[in-house]
Amino acid sequence: GGPRRLLLVSNSTLHGGGYLGHCQQHIQSFLGQKVKRVLFIPYALHDRDAYARTAREKFESLGYGLDSIHESCDPVEAVRKSEAIFIGGGNTFRLLKALYDNSLIHEIRKRVLEDGIPYMGSSAGTNVATISINTTNDMPIVYPPSLQALGLVPFNINPHYLDPDVKSTHMGETREERIRQYHEEPNTPPVLGLREGAMLLVEGDKATLQGVTGARLFLRGKKPTEHEPGTDFSFLLTDSNFLNL
Repeated sequence: GGPRRLLLVSNSTLHGGGYLGHCQQHIQSFLGQKVKRVLFIPYALHDRDAYARTAREKFESLGYGLDSIHESCDPVEAVRKSEAIFIGGGNTFRLLKALYDNSLIHEIRKRVLEDGIPYMGSSAGTNVATISINTTNDMPIVYPPSLQALGLVPFNINPHYLDPDVKSTHMGETREERIRQYHEEPNTPPVLGLREGAMLLVEGDKATLQGVTGARLFLRGKKPTEHEPGTDFSFLLTDSNFLNL
């Protein structure tokens, strides 16, 4: 197999555009012409049929066939035969629980990290690609057996990252404060806050910020830093960099 190839998108829909419209060129250059069919995993939403229809329509318009895993009688076999995997957004807890319930964590990891098939995630699908879902924005509406996720990268992502609104009178916690609270726990990995419209492309040991908006990087015990599209985040892929933070 080849090196890992991941396209981790913050959000499926950007204001003013349709489903995956803002990243469709990225999807085409990521999947290329060798991939003919994509295996879609719609577990993050309750209505899987409707979700699969939306995804199928989009991918067919880009020239790819789409099979939804919920229509397969053997999800594990579907993953083993897949040419590429796309996990869509919705509720991260529901998604991760379904991945565990269907014994797919190990299978997806193997296909992506050992066999080198492309993995694309959006929102919750990006969350589960990381080390854990500790930094999701979602409510724990169901209880997965663990918060540990696919571990395709050794850090966490916060999709839909929101900056504090200086004009707002809302005095609740900001996203930054919540991430800081996470980092108050020992041995917590970096968190990449991906704003709407941002995505991370991982090819082997190289990670690059793409899209139209920037990202904010949180390292335990350090001040958060601001990053523009084009930033090289490859250093986040080496676990050893963070063992002493």
